[in-house]
Amino acid sequence: MKRNSVVVNDVEISFAEEGEGPLALLLHGFPESGEATYRHVIPALAAAGYRAVAPNIRGFAPSALPADGSMHLADLVADANALHEALGGGRDAVVIGHDWGAATAWAVAHTAPERWSRVVASDVPPLAFFGEYANTYEGIERLNHFWFFQMDMADEVLAADDMVWVRQVMQEKWTADSYDATADFEAVRKALGEPARLRAAIDLYRVNFAPKEMGTPEWAARHAALWGEVPVQPTLYLHGTEDKSVVLDEAGLARIGASLSKGSEAAFIVGAGHLVPAEKPAEYTERVLAFLAKEV
Repeated sequence: MKRNSVVVNDVEISFAEEGEGPLALLLHGFPESGEATYRHVIPALAAAGYRAVAPNIRGFAPSALPADGSMHLADLVADANALHEALGGGRDAVVIGHDWGAATAWAVAHTAPERWSRVVASDVPPLAFFGEYANTYEGIERLNHFWFFQMDMADEVLAADDMVWVRQVMQEKWTADSYDATADFEAVRKALGEPARLRAAIDLYRVNFAPKEMGTPEWAARHAALWGEVPVQPTLYLHGTEDKSVVLDEAGLARIGASLSKGSEAAFIVGAGHLVPAEKPAEYTERVLAFLAKEV
């Protein structure tokens, strides 16, 4: 596996890559890193004939901190589309995203459909479904980090005792009980171990879900413009049955699947928590490769 970097939108983005062929851009979420989240997936995509590229998003080491500090979803979307161009992606490129990476994948597929032939997303459903869930009692309780991160004290709490809060929440809430998240947490320490980087990661929530803006017509319009429409491309949506953050039942998954375009699929990954690509890599990779290979 090679590691490289490229400057897009005035930010140096570092990435791991393997293979040759159509671009497969793998986008991670919070508090993860690209290579760690997709460590099992990258070589499988390369073996299947793709150029698998897993960047760390802006602010997450070794990618650079943005000079203006901006961590809006629109920035992540612009970075992903710029990476497509900088890496020589064609119309046959695919985008694969998890968590914040899933929101970004929904958005790039909508805002630049000519760049992406297929979409894979996991554990953050399309905006209409995510927003519906986030406004329920259960959603507010299970997504309580969205609200905690608005507090100034979150910076200190997340950094304290070698990031013990992050380690505990990854192990006890964001992954299945049977999964050992040690390797994933070690990658988090490398990506967010510096105060400025940890703050940039928390800012994902502070600027995109700012308390005085969230739910206003302006806020809704801004998010809808980015990821309010499901992709026109064939899309695979995967969700862990043990996800304790965004909880879906069979009926909810069926509704998501029915909303997607022709040739799309939606499926559970049994036994996985929120970190699906790392927790159940064999099944996740098998489903992704089968989806990318099928004719539509």
